[in-house]
Amino acid sequence: MNTTSSKITLARHASWMAAAILLAGCGGGGTEDSSALSPVGDPAGSSPPTDTAASNEAPSIVVSAPASVTAGKTLVITPEASDPDGDTLTFSVEHLPSWASFDTSTGTLTGTPSDADVGYYGNIVISVSDGVATVEGQSFGIDVTQISLGKVTLSWTPPTQNMDGSPLTDLSGYKFYYGTSEGNYTEQITVDNPGISTYVVDNLYPNTYYFVATSYNSAGVESPYSGVAVRVVN
Repeated sequence: MNTTSSKITLARHASWMAAAILLAGCGGGGTEDSSALSPVGDPAGSSPPTDTAASNEAPSIVVSAPASVTAGKTLVITPEASDPDGDTLTFSVEHLPSWASFDTSTGTLTGTPSDADVGYYGNIVISVSDGVATVEGQSFGIDVTQISLGKVTLSWTPPTQNMDGSPLTDLSGYKFYYGTSEGNYTEQITVDNPGISTYVVDNLYPNTYYFVATSYNSAGVESPYSGVAVRVVN
């Protein structure tokens, strides 16, 4: 009887221990280490998580920029960029010159520097991102140079007659009118020496200029315009 009783007690004891271990394995207040009883590896039928950064291929960028731009001229720099995954690209820039603007969707840098912007602008960097990886293009610099001013030499034959055919005896000088469109002469020069037949107009910005001339006598009477002379200043 004692043996049988002992066996019954042990069976019940073993049954209680199994329940305690089961509770501990489910995190239910036991003193056993539940982590030791947790399954190792992924649950059956599940897929491993995807590492986006590891599977992503970074974009590429090439920036071709001129070494200099003349003040008054418009500069446009658009990088060549692509992404192997076909991801949407966005762009950023460092050390953007104050006279320029930047398009983050195309990476285009554009601007028209003025005379006040003459100088060197260095360490400009355009970068591209596919949302995961960012790649920098090669840094570059832009030298804004002074506008090269030109000059035009005008020459003429001094008149010897008045419009009525009579001799011109009181020639006093010449006037020159010019501008960048024919018939719209915004500038005027007076030459009060009737004995010269050439004159240099300098400090001209690159453009096409239209010149006309008149002569005037001692009474201030001025002749009509001469024919138009066209000169291109590069």
